[in-house]
Amino acid sequence: MKILVVDDHALIRDALQSVMKKLQRGAVVLEASDGRQVLEILAEESDVSLVLLDLSLPDRDGFLVLADIRERCPATAVVVLSAIQERAKVVQALELGAAGYIPKSPRREVMVSALQLVFAGGIYIPPEALTEQEAAHSLPVSSGRDRPIVSPGEVGLSHRQLEVLALLMQGKSNKIIC
Repeated sequence: MKILVVDDHALIRDALQSVMKKLQRGAVVLEASDGRQVLEILAEESDVSLVLLDLSLPDRDGFLVLADIRERCPATAVVVLSAIQERAKVVQALELGAAGYIPKSPRREVMVSALQLVFAGGIYIPPEALTEQEAAHSLPVSSGRDRPIVSPGEVGLSHRQLEVLALLMQGKSNKIIC
């Protein structure tokens, strides 16, 4: 598996490389520090499976880079990893086809769980992006993979089940959730 880590900070790229190699044994982790490098690498490496993309890049808007990646490499999953935690930004990234949006602030375990969800074909949405009302009704985003938009209510989750799901996504243990 080839993974491209995109962040303008070398320390963050190194840390993510370490996490990815532990999470996916034998993974080849490539690095880019700006939008130009992302597109160059993706032109050379046609078999990149996952891009971890920071939205704050020095040369281009991260959303434009996300849109370019989705257009040029539709089979490549893109997970936004950003310090920006505004709900509108999360929704925008998911509408552009991101397979997840992971804030940089949570613990390592939360990031690992979120990435495992993405590897399993799921879409990670940070619980902070959902208000109680939205969690009970709908989050108006699509997966970018031609799946219909589904709200938690349409899946049949109760209010308590949504609370438990949010706590699980935060990395809480069963004991704490109970």
